Amino acid sequence: QVQLAESGGGLVQAGGSLRLSCVASGSIFTMGWYRQAPGKQRDLVASISSSGTTNYGDSVKGRFTISRDNAKNTVFLQMNSLKPEDTGVYYCNGRPQWIPVNYWGKGTLVTVSS
Repeated sequence: QVQLAESGGGLVQAGGSLRLSCVASGSIFTMGWYRQAPGKQRDLVASISSSGTTNYGDSVKGRFTISRDNAKNTVFLQMNSLKPEDTGVYYCNGRPQWIPVNYWGKGTLVTVSS
């Protein structure tokens, strides 16, 4: 069982920036971020493999950047040019390479005011 702990959420004005961090209790192949807005499903924001392959949701391409520090089992999400529609709870996700299981953090709230 891998534990994930997010940090870095908060309130920001539209056009501003935030940086989220997530620390895993152990090494994990793919790490990423999902977002859940009120009343909506949880959607992929971005993911990154241990080799650095990245994947982004269409709504954040060009504005968000995901990165990771494998030595520290940490993934980061740099969010720039934030929009009110980016508001939601951001969940850290971890997936092993060969085991069909998802690990989730408890989430961190991001609120973007207009």
